[in-house]
Amino acid sequence: MAPPSILLLALFLPILFPGSQGSPPEPVVKCESGNTSCTVTNAVGMFPDRTTCHVASVAYPSNEHELLRVVSDSSSKKQHMKVVTAYSHSFPKLSCPGGSSGAGLVISTEHLNKVVTVDAVKMRMTVESGIKLKDFIDAAAEHGMALENSPYFLGVTLGGLLCTGAHGSSFIGKGGAVHEYVVGMRLVVPSRIMVDGYYARIVNLEEDDEDLLAAKVSLGVLGVISQLEPMYKRSISYRVTEDTDFEYSIASYSKTTHYGDIGWYPSQGKVVYRDDVKVPISVPGEGINDLLSSQPSSLVMAVRSAENQLEGDEDAKGRCQRAETEMKNLLAMGMGLKSKTGSIHNFTGYPVIGYQNDMQASGSCLNSPEDNLDTICVWDPRIPGLLTHVTALSIPFSDITSFITDVKKLRNMNPEALCGPELYDGGIRLRFVKNSTAYLGKTYDSVDIGLIYYRSHDPNQPRIYQDVIEEIEQMLVFKYNGLPHFGKNRPVGFVGVRNKLGMKGDKFVNVMERYDEEGLFSSDWSDAVLGLRGKVLMVTEKGCAVEGLCICYADEHCSPNKGYYCQPGLVYKEARVCRKTTRIACEEREGVLDSIL
Repeated sequence: MAPPSILLLALFLPILFPGSQGSPPEPVVKCESGNTSCTVTNAVGMFPDRTTCHVASVAYPSNEHELLRVVSDSSSKKQHMKVVTAYSHSFPKLSCPGGSSGAGLVISTEHLNKVVTVDAVKMRMTVESGIKLKDFIDAAAEHGMALENSPYFLGVTLGGLLCTGAHGSSFIGKGGAVHEYVVGMRLVVPSRIMVDGYYARIVNLEEDDEDLLAAKVSLGVLGVISQLEPMYKRSISYRVTEDTDFEYSIASYSKTTHYGDIGWYPSQGKVVYRDDVKVPISVPGEGINDLLSSQPSSLVMAVRSAENQLEGDEDAKGRCQRAETEMKNLLAMGMGLKSKTGSIHNFTGYPVIGYQNDMQASGSCLNSPEDNLDTICVWDPRIPGLLTHVTALSIPFSDITSFITDVKKLRNMNPEALCGPELYDGGIRLRFVKNSTAYLGKTYDSVDIGLIYYRSHDPNQPRIYQDVIEEIEQMLVFKYNGLPHFGKNRPVGFVGVRNKLGMKGDKFVNVMERYDEEGLFSSDWSDAVLGLRGKVLMVTEKGCAVEGLCICYADEHCSPNKGYYCQPGLVYKEARVCRKTTRIACEEREGVLDSIL
């Protein structure tokens, strides 16, 4: 089995200031001496469990032959390996090798970033897995071609986004998941025996090879062939409506928008629709998507400081006021969309029309020249800036009306409890993803539900009304049988994945074990997600539920010293959440908890 080089879509955080230059992110792999004695982290500088990943060394192969040698060398030594991408935009501990801490190897795809071949007649390209989305779609555009769907962030790599099952939003054609457009892969896998002088071998998977269904998500390393189409333009407009009965119109909306999604702001009773359709290349317009541009560090720190203050003061009303202002500001700035007037791009109104490669994703902050951290990507861990949790699970499309009804019940009990995710772009984000043939892809036509919300730098600090977000999270996982995005989520989000995948999960594990008999690319994290070797993601310790490392079943799993006790959900009674309440109220609910547990 080839290493799962898994990556996360970028955080969609507020636009704070019109685009500027800025310092690009620092490396996610840092070593004490050359390429040895290294630590590995992610783009935000922190894994869910806040532990540090130590590895013996890092390798930077620049072609397939060098990669073969690297894998062979580690395979001969029975050394555990993992792949890490240039920016490693993943929340879970995906890029940390298994085995003993500090003994493993990480293989960076930073230099495996080239276009190998272009076939403009068949509309196909062969690229190395470390190529960034921006470089890939721009290279396709140079040949008059476009990638039909993609995540919203330009900094993900092709190998990373495929391995996590990353997606855009569409029920049209093959749907929003990029792996549905893959027609072949080349994998480098370990070998127990020597093959042509190496303890590794190259596997070439073509379109009719059943193992490609496993490789499309969580197996790919090198040589992705993506099916493209002729270049076209997109026309995007945002519109705001009240959220009254909007759940009953989602089905018709999903069928009429090519790439649209929905941002729901439940505390405000608002819905923001992104009307996003394909238009002919002849339609005038040279718009761009510049949502994730560089921002002044001082402003990012001030925004975070203000949010820390609101959380520390438990000022729910102030948080809601700020969320309302944030939504208005985002809309006033066109959600990062800009039309071209002369030689300048500015937002001048809807629709914004531009070429597919300029509109489908953003992330200009990644390519800015160094300016000593005066301006940055807003998630840069080098400053005390924004830090968030991300929950992203896909539920059956047939359940979306019921889910929204449940959340509205929570909202009606206390609207202020749902302002947290509204501080970040989209509120509760709804995207559409089709049923997948990939073994680790979606098992049904689904709606991906995404929430981004505050995370304290103090692991013991609860959030305002965190019980409501926890209840929604557990609704998605258990009541609605949600499948997680493999590059997002807290440990709670991955509970029961193997059972939810059913036979497709069994088929994936079968392929994995054939390609990696000794489990050299497996880790505690991947074993836990796949239900292997008795590994589990959740821990049971004091305060573990505060950050989603467990589901509470005792008060000590919350923060009783700060008034947060383990209680059942308000709407989804089976949920176990940390709610701020009095000790008397906590004792009164013991009988209810005992009956549920």
